[in-house]
Amino acid sequence: MGWSWWWHPCDGICPAQPWTWTPSWLRDNAMDGGAQQSSLREPPGPGNAEQEGAPGEWDGGEGLPEVKRSQPLFIHSSSRQLPEEELRASSLPSIPNPFPELCSPSNSPILSSPALGQGSPREGASHVVKVFGEDGACRSLEASAGTTARQLCETLVRRTRALQDHSWALVELHQHLALERCLEDHESVVEVQSSWPPGADSRFVFRKNFTKYELFKSNAPFFPEVMVSSCLEANKSMAHSELIQNFLNSGSCPEVQGFLQLRESGRKVWKRFYFSLRRSGLYYSTKGTSKDPRHLQYFADLTESNIYYVTQGKKHYGTPTEFGFCIKPYKVRSGTKGLKLLCSEDEQSRSCWMAAFRLFKYGMQLYRNYQQAQVRLSQPSWIGPTPLRSVSDNALVAMDFSGCTGRVIENPSEVLTVALEEAQAWRKKTTHRYSLPAACQSSPLSAAIHRTQPWFHGRISREDTQQLIGRQGLVDGVFLVRESQRNPKGFVLSLCHLQRVKHYLILPSEEEGRLYFTMDDGQTRFADLIQLVEFHQINRGILPCKLRHYCTCVAL
Repeated sequence: MGWSWWWHPCDGICPAQPWTWTPSWLRDNAMDGGAQQSSLREPPGPGNAEQEGAPGEWDGGEGLPEVKRSQPLFIHSSSRQLPEEELRASSLPSIPNPFPELCSPSNSPILSSPALGQGSPREGASHVVKVFGEDGACRSLEASAGTTARQLCETLVRRTRALQDHSWALVELHQHLALERCLEDHESVVEVQSSWPPGADSRFVFRKNFTKYELFKSNAPFFPEVMVSSCLEANKSMAHSELIQNFLNSGSCPEVQGFLQLRESGRKVWKRFYFSLRRSGLYYSTKGTSKDPRHLQYFADLTESNIYYVTQGKKHYGTPTEFGFCIKPYKVRSGTKGLKLLCSEDEQSRSCWMAAFRLFKYGMQLYRNYQQAQVRLSQPSWIGPTPLRSVSDNALVAMDFSGCTGRVIENPSEVLTVALEEAQAWRKKTTHRYSLPAACQSSPLSAAIHRTQPWFHGRISREDTQQLIGRQGLVDGVFLVRESQRNPKGFVLSLCHLQRVKHYLILPSEEEGRLYFTMDDGQTRFADLIQLVEFHQINRGILPCKLRHYCTCVAL
């Protein structure tokens, strides 16, 4: 293509390559609404809003040239020849049609791109994701289409200054359907959010989920023998971890079988059927426990569905027990029509089915998520960018006030010696907490020091405690400490063991003017609740298991 000379009323005569003129309102949208490279950040507020006219970036990855309003907007050429309509649609951003009554989207490729569906997230574009805490507080984050659940959780952990571990999870909650599920670490948050129907009462909740990777960590068999008898017959000498690894390497899943209650479609009647999970899908038998192919009825395609826990099942669906779960196909966007509701006899049976469904659907990807989480935990916390020092930190100098007047310590070795002596003095001051203090000296401290701990939840009821531990995972060793409702001076240690929550009363006592706390009538005494918790994190004592994970709620 040869050169051409265009006359511009403001810039004069200038040589031009293939340019195209763009209206100012469309050029502003192209520059302000371009794709963002940052994968996750908070939406800009009034104080940190971007300057108007700042150039954005196209989905192709190359940034727009910095242009003025009086200059034409350059559209990069492509080696592949496209029709005129497709070229205009691919080079311009998708913006709302201001005149829907004058032209339809199919006849106006500038206003809507045919390559971008209405429900699918746009690559490179930023999306606002709202995340709720367990206290109902909400935080809005700006995420790209490729932001995963693990990346969003790590951002929230940093913002809330919580302790980093792989038990933090993002939970998809449909309140109107009483359904919830934990997103896997590799799932796209924006893609999941785009599947929600408009106006639905759905949200993301940020909380702990200790059962997420318990499948790979537990030494005890996760699957009951009666439910995976056919698998154990073929692998008799294998340990639990070896059995799981064998399933992953072979691309299969445990062949689980057992009785489940099934709600008939369009009716409120529940019937008991014998279900079997095989490599080809989930089946139920029409004749007792028969596994004959003639009696097996195909039930659901798990690869094209999400599996949810049913909360408040008796209230919403009339479930026979509280251990319900739901298979929700991708095509079902709203309403209860199309939901496949099931109910197990106990929590162990439900956990077995849910774990088998996850292995069936995600397979080796699930184990890779666990390995990546382990690698992140093994990295030292100091790896990363060096934190910036404040002006006040840079202005600090070592001083010696032992004499009549203060002096600046300039010798580096003397500075180090003074710092070590200061640290040793502070250690001596804090060791008194681990001895039995006198009542007149430390009783107020011992009575209030536990309130700063993340495992202490104040005055919550027994029912709320069981629901909180149930939401964060019925794993052995999950615990919290709360105030007793029956004894005004006592406390309660609530502990999960064998998927059941047990409660242990902690009573204060006084002997020879010294205050202590005990759970076994004074045989084992502790100066305060912190010492009691730290002891049982190392020793089982009178408890059925050690304290492993504490329930905590962070404020967003």
